[in-house]
Amino acid sequence: MLAKFQNHINQNLPFLKEKKLLLATSGGIDSMVLLHLCHDLKLDVRVAHCNFQLRGDESDEDEKFVKSQCEKLDVLMFVNHFDTKKFAETQKLSIQVVARNLRYEWFNTLLINNDYDYILTAHHLDDSLETFLINFTRGSGLDGLTGIPQQNGNVVRSLLPFSRNEIEAFAKENKIQWREDSSNASDKYVRNKLRHDVIPILKELNSSLLDSFENTISNLQQAQTLVDDASRIVYRKVVTDMNFQKRINLTELMQLPNYYAYLYQWLEPFGFSDWDSITDLVTAQSGKQIHSQNHTLLKDRNELIFFQKQKTEGNEEFLIEKDQKDVKFPLKISFCNVDDISVQATNTIFVDEEKLQFPLEIRKWQEGDWFYPQGMNGKKKLSKFFKDEKISLLDKSNAWLLCSENQIVWVIGKRQDERFKVTTQTTQIIQIQLHE
Repeated sequence: MLAKFQNHINQNLPFLKEKKLLLATSGGIDSMVLLHLCHDLKLDVRVAHCNFQLRGDESDEDEKFVKSQCEKLDVLMFVNHFDTKKFAETQKLSIQVVARNLRYEWFNTLLINNDYDYILTAHHLDDSLETFLINFTRGSGLDGLTGIPQQNGNVVRSLLPFSRNEIEAFAKENKIQWREDSSNASDKYVRNKLRHDVIPILKELNSSLLDSFENTISNLQQAQTLVDDASRIVYRKVVTDMNFQKRINLTELMQLPNYYAYLYQWLEPFGFSDWDSITDLVTAQSGKQIHSQNHTLLKDRNELIFFQKQKTEGNEEFLIEKDQKDVKFPLKISFCNVDDISVQATNTIFVDEEKLQFPLEIRKWQEGDWFYPQGMNGKKKLSKFFKDEKISLLDKSNAWLLCSENQIVWVIGKRQDERFKVTTQTTQIIQIQLHE
């Protein structure tokens, strides 16, 4: 196995040979074999061990064991203790999810603080098969059926081509010690049920199951590459990126026979999972919307508009004092005195300073708001102004106002109020500019 591992590194992961590596080591057979393989090849590794304090004395014994093995091999070791149950209760997440999050947050902190390059984990071919079956039973898309990736950013799974049988044989042949995790024997978790009950039956049906699985994964990964390429090509044709929002042209998209597949590719990474609702949204009336945890998908005429949810509340107000030169939040706006009026644009207005009452206020628009649009006669409700100007539902919902004593000075980025404009009697001019 050592020769095969060395060949794998030389052919597929040669960059590891000159890098500083952090090896995630639990004390189990997989990570202990990986530690010995890396040590034998003289890779520049150090060990990171997580004590999640989930199995009482057994967790502490795992930590002692890993420490003793690192001392024998003269390998630097980092240890961190986590109150995992408390984190899970506080965050209302499963123990498995919390443990994974804690583990990788700490690993990345170690990389940054110590100028290390990569995290090595001991995932192997059987793990990839189990992940495939878990995703398969949950109704995953193609991306969930491509197995565990060999590399994901700074995380590298260098044991991925090796089976559990190969790892066990190498450990016994080289008298490598390891610790058994008692939780691995329990069928409490889906992965263990597959490992103990399902996969052995599949191996009885096909003695070359893992070889067949490798071929299947290779084919699926190539198919995923084709999907990604097609998705990027179509994205460039039908999606417009504008100021933190994406506009999907439905007229163009719906000419494609499998347009829902493209929506899946674009939206699934942002937490959208209710595909029946997305299907309905495509043909729904304007104004309908659906949400993921952090994003909104809005139907507006012949477009789907995708954007991140705003963190500000609709009734929030932001005050601007008289001598204040700029605003950073919720919008970037600058104020300065000028001697004359330059060419006006939607992102810039010029107002008579004597007509302003400070502090000014920035707030969201509300039903019933009205103003005197510059260039028009009389006042108009904002709702009517938005409709007449054909302002999209998204832009309407995101509209901010600059006000002086509850009078609208500027529908920001759209129209100034006539009452505050510069005239021949103006002596002090303020330029107010919205910055993207």
